[in-house]
Amino acid sequence: MVKQGFILTKRIIQSAEGERVELWIASSEGSVRVVSEPQENVCFICSSLLKQTQSVCAQAGISVTFESCTFSTLEQKPVTLIRTRSEQQMRQLRKQANAEGITLYEADVKLVDRYLMERFAQGSIDYTFTPSANKDSPEVKIKGGNYLPTLISLSLDIECDEHENLYSVALAGATWNEVIINHAAVTDKQYGEYKLTVVDSEKALLEALCRSIRAADPDLILGWNVKQFDFSVLERRAQRCAVKLVLGRDSSAISVNQWESGQTIVNIAGRVIIDGIEALKSMAFFFESFSLQFVATALLKKQKLVHEDDQLAAIKSLYQNKPLKLAQYNFEDCVLVNQIAAHTQFIDFLVLRSRLTGLEMSRPGGSVAAFLNLYLPRMHRAGYVCGVRPQNGGLASPGGYVMSSIPGLYKNVLVLDFKSLYPSIIRTFKIDPVGLAEGLANADDAIEGFRGAKFSRNTHFLPDIITQLWRERDEAKKANDQARSQAIKILMNSFYGVLGSGGCPLYDPRLASSITLRGHEIMQQTKQWIEDAGYKVIYGDTDSTFVHIGDQRSLEEGNAVGVELQKLINQRWENELQTRFGLACHLEIEFETHFHQFFMPTIRNSELGSKKRYAGLVEYAGEPKLIFKGLENVRSDWTAMARAFQHQLYTSVFTNQPVKPLILTLIDKLKAGKLDDNLIYTKRLRKPTQQYVKNVPPHVRAAKQEDEIRLAQGLPLKFNRSTVVKYVMTLQGPQTTSAVSSPLDYDHYVEKQIKPIAESILPVIGIEFEKLTSTQLGLF
Repeated sequence: MVKQGFILTKRIIQSAEGERVELWIASSEGSVRVVSEPQENVCFICSSLLKQTQSVCAQAGISVTFESCTFSTLEQKPVTLIRTRSEQQMRQLRKQANAEGITLYEADVKLVDRYLMERFAQGSIDYTFTPSANKDSPEVKIKGGNYLPTLISLSLDIECDEHENLYSVALAGATWNEVIINHAAVTDKQYGEYKLTVVDSEKALLEALCRSIRAADPDLILGWNVKQFDFSVLERRAQRCAVKLVLGRDSSAISVNQWESGQTIVNIAGRVIIDGIEALKSMAFFFESFSLQFVATALLKKQKLVHEDDQLAAIKSLYQNKPLKLAQYNFEDCVLVNQIAAHTQFIDFLVLRSRLTGLEMSRPGGSVAAFLNLYLPRMHRAGYVCGVRPQNGGLASPGGYVMSSIPGLYKNVLVLDFKSLYPSIIRTFKIDPVGLAEGLANADDAIEGFRGAKFSRNTHFLPDIITQLWRERDEAKKANDQARSQAIKILMNSFYGVLGSGGCPLYDPRLASSITLRGHEIMQQTKQWIEDAGYKVIYGDTDSTFVHIGDQRSLEEGNAVGVELQKLINQRWENELQTRFGLACHLEIEFETHFHQFFMPTIRNSELGSKKRYAGLVEYAGEPKLIFKGLENVRSDWTAMARAFQHQLYTSVFTNQPVKPLILTLIDKLKAGKLDDNLIYTKRLRKPTQQYVKNVPPHVRAAKQEDEIRLAQGLPLKFNRSTVVKYVMTLQGPQTTSAVSSPLDYDHYVEKQIKPIAESILPVIGIEFEKLTSTQLGLF
């Protein structure tokens, strides 16, 4: 009987017959453990190196088998297949081959990944059990499926002091809500939202946590920085207390491994660990700070129960004096994570990403791995093996097209965007690794690329993959399925970067260049057609064209011109591609935005137009809205005063309001101390303060100064790596907001915050900031 499931965790296990793949699956029947038949590791060598490789393996005592096959490299060289019985033997082979200068193909593809990708098993699978000698672990046969799981999640958060002494652990989910606190002064109690469990030692806390997680039996454990902090601390405390964190569905302990890159991997059999920060970054969310406090405020308009400048001191005080409030704070942090998950749909996104690419839900990034999961099995069926990563990291490919802008203040600027330009180019011009190999081998009817590339019209895979994804995204949009639409968009847009990455074994500079340089050609030709129609192109960037259509246009007239240009350009490209290449056109330009007012600045201290920096006024849902791109408004180190001022100043300029009263009133308020609460800088420490030696930025100077004061008072240090520093500029230099001992330096804020913003736009209306602020005479 064929059953359906969704892969939660995967790993290799050892058996007497060899290595097997173990999968934990979420199914309609609950969680299921399945085990494959014995598997062998494989790689390839050029057949011309067979005798040399056999000799090397014999001398090194590496047990391998060689088999002839019909595969070849992308350079059309025949290859021989090599099998090893274990990943350890494969590692030995790789080490020895590297020492002897022998190139191995696909030797770095992990056995568990190959097992799944060759069966097109991407997240969801169909599986059947087959008879096995081991009745407790019957062997399984799998293939790709379409099962959409319903997963049980549980949010986890810990509280501790700076020495990692555990105070409490909170769990929050649909069916399990609990705080376990290590404190002698409180007793067990059932609150409306959660159960309070009281223990008398760290060991008891850890043991109670294990019992609760096994009883709740979640598929997913969520948290905020949960891998690098919460589980890392729990694992270290468990070692200290001689406790095993038995959280796996097979009663196994967790494993926590920290890589040199700083990434932390947490493995729990049958349970997926999801860090909310990693999940939002995978969805392309961007925040000035990814602290839970900041993200919850930005997305939910909610704050943590406790949010002090010295958060650690506040938590320690609560533990000593108000443990019940600490428990509530701990629990509400878990609730916030669950609410962020629901608001952003990041669980749905990660499930869909896994079903599209085969990536584990817990894995951050992974663009290359996602691409290989999709592409390798297809190229194998075409008789090709994957290439190798370039040792030098690869040559840089040309970037996207960026036109030098024509600076100025404009009325009626239209923006026309090519819809997913790079994926569209891949689809249209059949850009593909196997297509490149086939096109070079059969050049007569191939499609010309760039830098000597030629692409087959008939043999290719990536254009078809994108076509299918495109169709699915259109369906997701119609169904208003935001998570699915976003997952597909990110995947499609990652393909260009993967092909141009030296970390991808299918890297070839001809692939990435044939995408970007074709993009240059498309943008330049589009500009010419628009100007032939009588309009002025003032800027272009990658896939966007900015068109000035004249000052005397109403909103309705401007929109009509946008629709007219959209239709014109799309028709011209259909004709051009059919005539020039004999290709169907998948390029599509869209009229995206009508700026009623638009400002393109110059490069600082120059008359040349800037790039990737502009501002404009649009009408959104009947209301005016300012849009900033690359200007100070989006800088994370700008004060609240500066942000508000820029918004007010640009609004005044765009709506022809006087700017002199605005600026002078602002400076008067500033120097009168009425804006002190809006003069705070916020900056995160990237490393411990003592590691800043040659270059010591203001926020580090402020943090060091306060820590010196704390040490003198016998208090613990407040600032370490990743701590957010809030500081102001005083007459004595930068000082943290909690240790201000000098008057604020208002001249600094005029010179470094107000003046740069004013000078970015005032010249276009004939005003000089210095003259404006040095006299009260004259009207502007």
